[in-house]
Amino acid sequence: MSELRKDPIIGRWVILSTERGKRPSDFTSPSTHKRGMGFCPFCQGNEHTTPNEIIGFHSGQSTKPSDWTLRVVPNKFPALNVEGELERRSEGMFGKMNGIGAHEVIIETPDHKQTLATMSRKSAEDVFWAFFSRLSDLKKDKRFKYVHFFKNEGEAAGASLEHSHSQLIALPIVPKRVQEEIDSSRKYYDFMESCIFCDLIDQELFFKSRVIMQNEDFIAISPFAPRVPFETWILPKRHESAFQPIDKDFSKLAEITQSILKKLDSLLGVPPYNLLIHTSPFTEEQNIYYHWHIEIIPKLTKLAGFEWGSGFYINPTLPEDATKFMIEA
Repeated sequence: MSELRKDPIIGRWVILSTERGKRPSDFTSPSTHKRGMGFCPFCQGNEHTTPNEIIGFHSGQSTKPSDWTLRVVPNKFPALNVEGELERRSEGMFGKMNGIGAHEVIIETPDHKQTLATMSRKSAEDVFWAFFSRLSDLKKDKRFKYVHFFKNEGEAAGASLEHSHSQLIALPIVPKRVQEEIDSSRKYYDFMESCIFCDLIDQELFFKSRVIMQNEDFIAISPFAPRVPFETWILPKRHESAFQPIDKDFSKLAEITQSILKKLDSLLGVPPYNLLIHTSPFTEEQNIYYHWHIEIIPKLTKLAGFEWGSGFYINPTLPEDATKFMIEA
């Protein structure tokens, strides 16, 4: 029998359609296993084809433009523009403002064939250091309230270039999804006097049925009410409201993120996915009720009329089953 489950964070409902119960082998991945080698603006030697870099990580002491290990550049086709003022205004009941923000691309590696799963541990750490560096700098701009970090891996997940990269967008407003999490977390804290994410971690560690893996600092779980098969959350074990290194270190975050991505690649044939970081807005960076986290969402199913019209998600794979498959991968 199918089962309805309610997400404890924002109250979203999902349908776990067990009659459709699917194993990893039932999903056909739209990804390709071999990366093409046509012209790529993100490859080493093609730096002149991208906007000037904002920051660059270099190997050893070299500062030669082509001797880089990671680059952050403005998006050539930005969703929002950094120049100008917001100028909030209204037309009757409709509100609007200028499209002010920042849109940047983190080119994660000079090697076209590497992915976040397969690159070196140090390179994966650098991806998180780059985001943290840009987050720290962009919050100085009083026009911005939030920076959203995301990675689209594979064409089906929205990537227009296959070379491994991620993006960030600085926004003058807090995204609705993040605000819903914050509001629910604050309500929960007012009633329980504890962080809802910390309590969720404790409960998952107690029951163990949805814990995929953990290390000293982080835990990876299949959420209780996943929107899609093999959705995975990575959370710091200790309470941290804003994205930041733990003890000045991103090594354990890189370790668990790469392990999860390798498991997904092994199980699902290198699936397309979206990776998102949810962190506190600049106005409430240090708080006792919200908990930053990563969400990894494989693109294995499609949203159709029911999902768009109802807000429900239909998931054919139980998270407890997904967890078992992930542990064994």
